[in-house]
Amino acid sequence: MASAQATAPPVVTAVRPHRSRTVPAWVWALPPVAVLGLVFLYPLGLVVQESLAPGAYAEVLASASFRDALVTTVWLAVGATVGCLVLGFVLALIVAFVPFPGAKAVSRFIDVFLSFPSFLITLALLFVYGTVGMANGMWTGVTGAAEGPFHFLTTPWGVLLAEITYFTPFVMRPLLAAFSQLDTAQLEVASSLGARPARIVRKVILPEALPALAAGGSLVLVMCLNEFGIVLFTGAKGVTTLPMLVYSRAILESDYAAACVVAVVNVALSVGLYAVYRVVSKRAGA
Repeated sequence: MASAQATAPPVVTAVRPHRSRTVPAWVWALPPVAVLGLVFLYPLGLVVQESLAPGAYAEVLASASFRDALVTTVWLAVGATVGCLVLGFVLALIVAFVPFPGAKAVSRFIDVFLSFPSFLITLALLFVYGTVGMANGMWTGVTGAAEGPFHFLTTPWGVLLAEITYFTPFVMRPLLAAFSQLDTAQLEVASSLGARPARIVRKVILPEALPALAAGGSLVLVMCLNEFGIVLFTGAKGVTTLPMLVYSRAILESDYAAACVVAVVNVALSVGLYAVYRVVSKRAGA
């Protein structure tokens, strides 16, 4: 009789659940926070600390030079922003809706132009309209005069022209993006109903462009408020903005407490305007 061999039941080995050792999220946040604190927050803290010298704020805020620099900074920033909005809107309309050869190339050049440093545009204007620039050279060559008539670059109007020239593409870029999403059927319907181009722009295009105009204008206002290179390279006499006042107090006069006070005021204005820019951009969907 064959003996049956009992089959042993399989042995089940208990497997311990693997405990994944995940790193807490706050640990990953430490390196960027440390770098940010070392590179930005620590120097900013030193500036604020230096500005708290006894009597520094009272002395600087009561000085005529600070008030003049504040007024100059504000009116230049506002004037340049208005000029950029008007010029940028007109140029964006032409590029987007007026068919001409090279329109796409111009649109791409605007993207490249945004990467140019501000002093490069100022140097270009100096080569054209400077005291020994091309315009004055042509004038003296034709008339035989001792000097040319173009001397506006060394005035506040020269600074304003340079800022409008440089910052206009920052308004055109969001406008062109907004125009690309505009339904052309609305334009065709308005045109078929007999609406003139000016009325189409005012009633159809402008309402769609207002968010982009607000976002671009807010950005230009913030950038003009902190512009330093254009004012320095134009060599405009009597034009002292807040960044220029920081430079003169710190570098030329070695009055670091006063320079830090002006810098803190400038930073406060910039942060406030940047907050407005973020709100406007969020509402515009940027």
